[in-house]
Amino acid sequence: MTVTSMPQPTLPAQRVPAPAQEAEDVILGVDTHKDAHVAAVITTLGASLAQQEFPTTAIGYRQLLTWARSFGFLRRAGVECTGSFGAALTRVLRREGIDVIEINQPDRATRRKRGKTDAIDADAAARAVLSGRATTVPKSADGPVEAMRVLRLAKESAVKARTQALNQLKAVLMSIDPDLREVLSGLSNPALVATCAALDVDDRGEAVFTMRLLARRAQHLSDEVKELTRRTTRAVRVCRPQMLDLVGVGPDSAAVLLIAAGDNPDRLVDEACFAALCGVSPVEQSSGKTQRRRLNRGGHRQANAALYRIVQTRIRWDERTQSYLQRRTAEGMSKREIIRCLKRYVARELYRYIQPRVTNRVPSAA
Repeated sequence: MTVTSMPQPTLPAQRVPAPAQEAEDVILGVDTHKDAHVAAVITTLGASLAQQEFPTTAIGYRQLLTWARSFGFLRRAGVECTGSFGAALTRVLRREGIDVIEINQPDRATRRKRGKTDAIDADAAARAVLSGRATTVPKSADGPVEAMRVLRLAKESAVKARTQALNQLKAVLMSIDPDLREVLSGLSNPALVATCAALDVDDRGEAVFTMRLLARRAQHLSDEVKELTRRTTRAVRVCRPQMLDLVGVGPDSAAVLLIAAGDNPDRLVDEACFAALCGVSPVEQSSGKTQRRRLNRGGHRQANAALYRIVQTRIRWDERTQSYLQRRTAEGMSKREIIRCLKRYVARELYRYIQPRVTNRVPSAA
């Protein structure tokens, strides 16, 4: 009796590179995941050539690139999740001179008809580039703005943890000895943290020990927040120092807006594109005889919030903005509508500082 071994899985055979005069242009599509990327290659006529899976390692990225180029000239690639799972692959493709297009999730109608697999998604990414439906240039994430993003990520988590520690400290405060509680309950947050951090916990119970522990944790987190704020301010001054000279624009707001634009702000065609990115551009909602616009609820919500903070500061301190507010109020506009207009004006003004190639310094209407 002949014993046969179990069949071993094999990867699709790679195509032998064609001679230079016979090679054709191909388009790459990639469905990205944490541990593996699924790639698909199609021709400029829309014919599917192959699909294959590659690990998310340096060797895997090189294998993917070599595999894709074996089918022809690779000039364009559609990649999903260029800001997360596909960020490393995007940088590799850019270094090789390949134009990378960011791909959004396929619409649900298409998924219902074609089904859902990683190979189908990769093929759909390539076809989105071929058809011109996908045109978004991803952030390069290779400069000082990416450093700001990482710093803000750490700062936000430190602020959240500090708030949680303070809330827990006040919760424990309610259950301690009344004499000590009366002494501590009237203190401000900084004074409460400083006092609790210096408490003598000898033979005073676990509650007092916990309060000292939480207070020292809050102090440590405050030191982290200060250091991260200092580094963020320094990064903004190195990258776009003129922004900090504008009324109402602080380091945090400037950093958020720069992060929204990315290290390659030239990907934004004009100031209207930046306004749409920040969610401050009105959206047409007209039908038949009804002509109207609605509020844009999309865009980068943190950038939208940064513009709101800038507007609120200017309403309080900037004479130009105060005059605009009075004039628009006299015309019958509500304060909410006026703030929306001001956010749009501020986005236009800041775009000229975020986009270096724009040199025309037109005074802001706000």
